[in-house]
Amino acid sequence: MSSNGPTEYHPNAHREPVIEHFSVFGQVEADKMRPHVDDEAPWTPFRSRADFEFAEIAHQATLNQDQTDWLLMLVWRIVDGNTNFTLKSHANLSKAWDLAASQMTPFEKHIIPVQHKKETLEFEMHTRPLWDWVLDLLNEPLLAPYFSSLPSNGAPFAIILYTDKTHLSSSGAVKGYPVIARCANLPVDIRNRDGWLPIVPEDSGEDGKLTYTNLKRVIWHESFFKLLESIIIYVKTGFAHECHDHITRWLYPLILLLSADYEEQCVMTLIRGTNCNCPCPVCLVPSTKLYDHVTTYPLRTAEEAQAHVQLYFDDRVAGEEALKEHGLRPVKNVFWKVPNSDPHEIISQDSLHLWHMGLFGRHKFDDLKKRVGNLGHEALKKVNDQFDAFPQWRNLNHFSRVTNVTFSDRNKFQDISKQILYASHNASYALLRCIASYLKLDMYISLDVHTADTIAAGEAELLVYQKLLEEYLVLQGDERMKNWNFPKVHGGKHIFCDVLEKGASRNFSTHPNEKQHGPIKRAYLRQTNRKDVANQLLKLNHISLVSEFIRSRIIHLDEERLRRIASESKLEDDEDETKDDQVFAGHIHLGSPQSLTSFALVEEAYRSNRAFAHFRKKVTVFLNNFLPSNNIPLPNGSTWLRPAAEDTLQEYCYLKVNYESFVDWKTATDYLRCNPSFYGCEKRDCALIRTHDKDGNDQNIFVRLLFMFKYVVDWDLCFTHLRARPAALSEFISIHSIIRGALLVPDYDSDTDFFVVDYMDTDMFLRSRRKFF
Repeated sequence: MSSNGPTEYHPNAHREPVIEHFSVFGQVEADKMRPHVDDEAPWTPFRSRADFEFAEIAHQATLNQDQTDWLLMLVWRIVDGNTNFTLKSHANLSKAWDLAASQMTPFEKHIIPVQHKKETLEFEMHTRPLWDWVLDLLNEPLLAPYFSSLPSNGAPFAIILYTDKTHLSSSGAVKGYPVIARCANLPVDIRNRDGWLPIVPEDSGEDGKLTYTNLKRVIWHESFFKLLESIIIYVKTGFAHECHDHITRWLYPLILLLSADYEEQCVMTLIRGTNCNCPCPVCLVPSTKLYDHVTTYPLRTAEEAQAHVQLYFDDRVAGEEALKEHGLRPVKNVFWKVPNSDPHEIISQDSLHLWHMGLFGRHKFDDLKKRVGNLGHEALKKVNDQFDAFPQWRNLNHFSRVTNVTFSDRNKFQDISKQILYASHNASYALLRCIASYLKLDMYISLDVHTADTIAAGEAELLVYQKLLEEYLVLQGDERMKNWNFPKVHGGKHIFCDVLEKGASRNFSTHPNEKQHGPIKRAYLRQTNRKDVANQLLKLNHISLVSEFIRSRIIHLDEERLRRIASESKLEDDEDETKDDQVFAGHIHLGSPQSLTSFALVEEAYRSNRAFAHFRKKVTVFLNNFLPSNNIPLPNGSTWLRPAAEDTLQEYCYLKVNYESFVDWKTATDYLRCNPSFYGCEKRDCALIRTHDKDGNDQNIFVRLLFMFKYVVDWDLCFTHLRARPAALSEFISIHSIIRGALLVPDYDSDTDFFVVDYMDTDMFLRSRRKFF
């Protein structure tokens, strides 16, 4: 066989055929096509090849700013020889994680067999034994202070459980079913994921049938038993455990709370859901009376539910009638096996799904958008423009438009609700009155510390809300867009009872747990091969948990070392006083200092602004009044301070204000900007200040910050309506008189009128209610 081959070219190429040996076929052409670049530093503009390769990895791994900074710090600590680094491969890293993972109780897989149509179906349930997880927490040295206050002669170890299915893939085809456990004896933000429930596959031939729906409930409760099994005996007998402080405590575990959205609550309590006769998991309110907050209906009990289910197994016809009447399913509830854990008592109303994403996000907000839309394009544009003009505020999402955007995030809905009254108060008035009452309810529910007065005020506002809603529905008549008789409307009836029995709503909110869905989805997309998903994700979850505990120990070690080698005064001296995010003591902290300037330059720079007319003269009057009235002597025994035009002062664009919260009496902080160009826009925040009226009486008023500097001398809608003074009447204030920051929004129908956003946070809400200004 010949090893030569001809190459014939297209006629338009005008080239003769070529016969080449197979070993060199194509090489000549390839050599001709190879580019000749005489660049010995192709990584330019990066300063070195290593710089580019690091940047490339950081980009491909989608590292954020903090992660990139941390990795660079680690690299330089290794380069400088300040730390020992031994990992050389992915295999080394995996082995290290495996060793670390053995420090905590691992997940276990259980097979759940269930009978269905004379066939045994098997499902996988993954969990770490709940009691072993409890012991992990009790034996952790860093958590010991939280348990040291427990009495030794018998104490509850309270557990909060959360479940919710979530989509892992963007198509929704792959789902996860995490169970998250939290210890109620610990602060709210300490929690751990503790299991993975089986998901019954969709079956187009069975979905919607009562038997298949009941099968899903049976599987859920049989699986959940594997999670609870290890604590059931100790709920009855207690358990003597020597904690890390070497004190033996007799602990009694109990399921204190179940945290879930309405759909999961129906699964947990085994009621039939929205369309049944009694769709509330807590009480027996009829499905036609869900909007009624005045009437109190009988509460459900585990004993009654057990009796109805037992009747079903004894007599199917009579039992089904009783179950249907009470909206129950013919399934045995796993919580009946756990003493002191009546599911109807421990189920809790969730403000995230009930209020922010429910009543407001899916109902009131949609209704308002439709009402405004009916007014025409100009009305929609006006609302969007007013949202866009709403002043920016720290930790408050800003929206350029809302009427034609679909949101699914709880934080977005909550922030829209705080702004919507002010951005659309010249729209649908009757509905806005309902929203105003809803916002008051939301503020009372969101309080972290309650008194008898706040709970009574919240319960009273619930009745006001019902009355306003009924008035709104009457006004709509035949044009009513929505049926307001649904379970989430009824949830408010029980939420203040939950607060009385279980503490502040943040204890049973699903918000901290829903935030865990993000890491699960990212792990699925970035760190799995889409096969055997549960095992892979739970291994990654376990590594995350171990990593958090190791990191907390490292932080504790570093803090202890700093405490040993430096005194508090030395630490304070080393602080960078210009850093905006530093922790500070006292009432106020100025940040973002600008270049030194003078009185003359300030007057020249703001010559067109009437507020700065006679700037130095106003400063002079202010200082000579303020200093003596506060028992501060004028320098050098002078009787009148006279700043010169060339005297220097320093402008600041950032102010942090510490104040005592009306909510929990702890120190809270506001972050205020007085900046001519903050991210390209002028930002002049407002504040609530303490001053005196003309008769010398204490008075609290709202101000807008126009210029901050340091000079060194040797209701229907229940708006709080303000009118700005003319700029020519601007006054100087001491920044020490600032109580806290305030968010003021313009009345879009007037250039001089403003409204106080007293729903910005619970502290400002209580100041407004108590007529503090």
